[in-house]
Amino acid sequence: MAAVIGALLLAAGAVAVRKICCDGESVTAAAVDLRQVVPAPASVRPAPGVTFTLTGDTAIQAPDGATRVADQLAALLRPPTGFALPVQPPAGDGGIALVLSTVEPDVGEQGYRLDVTARSVTIRARTPAGLFAGEQTLRQLLPPEVESRTVHPGPWVLPGGSIVDRPRYPYRGAMLDVARHFFGVDDVLRYLDYLALYKINYLHLHLSDDQGWRIAIDGWPRLASHGGRTEVGGGPGGFYTKDDYRRIVAYAEQRYITVVPEIDMPGHTNAALSSYGELSCDGKAPAPYTGTRVGFSSLCPTKEVTYDFVADVLGELAALTPGRYLHVGGDEAMSTSEADYVTFMNRVQGVVAGTGKTVIGWHQLADAEPADGRILQYWTPARAPADAFDTTFRAAVKEGAKVVLSPADHAYLDMKYSPSSPLGLTWAGTVEVEDAYGWDPDNLLPGLDPAAVLGVEAPLWTETVTTMDEVEYLAFPRLTAIAELGWAPKSSHDWATFRIRLGNQRPRWTALGIDFYDSPQLP
Repeated sequence: MAAVIGALLLAAGAVAVRKICCDGESVTAAAVDLRQVVPAPASVRPAPGVTFTLTGDTAIQAPDGATRVADQLAALLRPPTGFALPVQPPAGDGGIALVLSTVEPDVGEQGYRLDVTARSVTIRARTPAGLFAGEQTLRQLLPPEVESRTVHPGPWVLPGGSIVDRPRYPYRGAMLDVARHFFGVDDVLRYLDYLALYKINYLHLHLSDDQGWRIAIDGWPRLASHGGRTEVGGGPGGFYTKDDYRRIVAYAEQRYITVVPEIDMPGHTNAALSSYGELSCDGKAPAPYTGTRVGFSSLCPTKEVTYDFVADVLGELAALTPGRYLHVGGDEAMSTSEADYVTFMNRVQGVVAGTGKTVIGWHQLADAEPADGRILQYWTPARAPADAFDTTFRAAVKEGAKVVLSPADHAYLDMKYSPSSPLGLTWAGTVEVEDAYGWDPDNLLPGLDPAAVLGVEAPLWTETVTTMDEVEYLAFPRLTAIAELGWAPKSSHDWATFRIRLGNQRPRWTALGIDFYDSPQLP
């Protein structure tokens, strides 16, 4: 049987090595095929018959500008291998080398080149971010046990060859809604680790909604102390202190992920109105809300105190956020007249510009006047784009707005996989893995210039989600499909091969402790 397995693995392009099994029998294992990486690399050139094996003598070489990335790689590899893997200055004598250089001119600021020979593993990139992306590929070329925090016997074999890689889009995002149900700092850090593995580089945090306010604001303390005490279903809620938020931002930065904070307005604001009644047009504070209905709340667009509130909140949040973007929501403002909405969002865009940031809003922000560099996040189902992709939206794009695509019937991770799924919603239909993968951002919306597409994002709303295991169940495997669309070249878009590569990720998710959905669509 071992010989048959070995022959099949070799036929698939893997490299066979000998490994001692549990009862002492020598069986055939295989190095991971270079072409099995998720997201698919831009260019792969295997070297048949060549492998590199990590040993107790292997060291990691890195110049001064790459020591943090080298330390992260060592921290990943030491627990499962049991090897010392010291980080050393460049010496040119084999092992693993991280090199900051120009490499191929088209890899850009986020791309890399990975070369594996019998003697060495070399990752070259223009920037530390590129080296980090190359590390995530190297990680997937090792056995899944590399994700374990306990020692495994190996062998730790890498397949020979070269990968030259770069992202298709500069923006590859995931959104986590911490307002409907609150998730603590450790949960967010765990999610960031998952995003990094699949080369996602933006975490959009939905920090406020009708059900809860999740970030402390010094000038308006009741937002957290009162507005942060509720969530869907009547749970205890919670909020991030400024130090909590700084910790999330710093952890993300170490993984070359940018945090995009969202304060949704003028709708989705009951938690704010309940905290400060003067923000309501009638001056009365509504009761806290723990349901899931939308569209009933609104900041008062005719009161000057509203804009003082917006300026204070966005000013404090901008000071905490090193990334360039602030997300101001703008969706489902059904309790605000069209004229008041436009007036309000025009002023809010000015407030964001005054903080030195670039504004992002859900695609309804297109109704407001043009703002320099603004980004519209498209979210309605792609099967019925007429309501969203209207004249106003088209005009906003022609005036220079960029677009992040999150079509609910493809990219919303909170949709059920099937009608029998225990978690999720169905208002946008059910979304199996093939549905999440089966679209092209360049032609999702008729007439949208592909040059206007900044990237893609996978939102996960938490009306039905209360634990991190449930987040994982809804995110995996679909999050990786959106990551693939954002990174991999358009020419590699093929469901038949993707489902095989994605199915091969199962043992890695198990080693990471991810509670994934075992999709019948994946082999």
